[in-house]
Amino acid sequence: MRLSIGPVQYFWERQQVLDFYQQVAECPAEIVYLGEVICSKRRLVKPEDWLAIGRELKQGGKEVILSSLALIEAASEVGSLRKLCNNHEFMVEANDVTAIQLLSRAGTAFVTGPGVNIYNHRSLRLLAAKGLKRWVLPVELGLETLEDLQQRRPDGVETEVFALGRLPLAYSARCYTARSHNLPKDNCQFKCLEYPDGRVLKTQEDQEFLVLNGTQTQSALTHEVLAQLSQLDALGVDVVRISPQHQGTFRIIELFSEALQGANLKFLIPELHSLLPLGACNGYLLKQAGMEYGNPATD
Repeated sequence: MRLSIGPVQYFWERQQVLDFYQQVAECPAEIVYLGEVICSKRRLVKPEDWLAIGRELKQGGKEVILSSLALIEAASEVGSLRKLCNNHEFMVEANDVTAIQLLSRAGTAFVTGPGVNIYNHRSLRLLAAKGLKRWVLPVELGLETLEDLQQRRPDGVETEVFALGRLPLAYSARCYTARSHNLPKDNCQFKCLEYPDGRVLKTQEDQEFLVLNGTQTQSALTHEVLAQLSQLDALGVDVVRISPQHQGTFRIIELFSEALQGANLKFLIPELHSLLPLGACNGYLLKQAGMEYGNPATD
């Protein structure tokens, strides 16, 4: 299996983004996804910047994929998406059906992100006929469903699994980060910049429950599948994805790389968990409540 780095889901300062991808060039991950996937108002890194970053990473031997917005709301966003899909340099990760339509009509191969609802082999076959080359398992599906889909997967289509990161649970036309500051979306004052890992939302019982990330809602706990890598490998998964977080991403990538090379999980898992903001979960993958965590390596 190969390691990938998913698109940065949060709103970071421009220099932090540039510094991050300078480090990406030296890390063990072979595949890198670039681009803004949450909000079109996040323009500190411009489309031409993403292309420049992609070219540098490609020269360094990385496979580069440009990621599209997960929620298209305006004609201007469709125009930007059209330019992205017509970039002629890099494959595109389609994060909604609009991007799939544009790419399939152009006869261009594409990847689908975790927000595209591929739940059965018929969907896989349909999209493969339209140019799908790699799909990311929706985060709410588990190993049993993955096994069934892998058995019926069309030839020439790779499978990627979201292996670490706060789970992308929902997208909305509303900006919940702005709303939490009593601001309208059109005058959000870019409050997302104040929360480089999203804004934690607690229950009335003071339990960390969700994370607000602009128009996206995430899990508060960080999903991780380090202990299940051998199962994913046995099922024929081609790629496992690390979603960037504000601190610790590169050590996390190293830990996954070490696990893929056979290192002892009893030592890797505690260190991994020490790098996660609020703790780990993997319940969806194991057919449990999403907030649960099961660890066969140490149970």
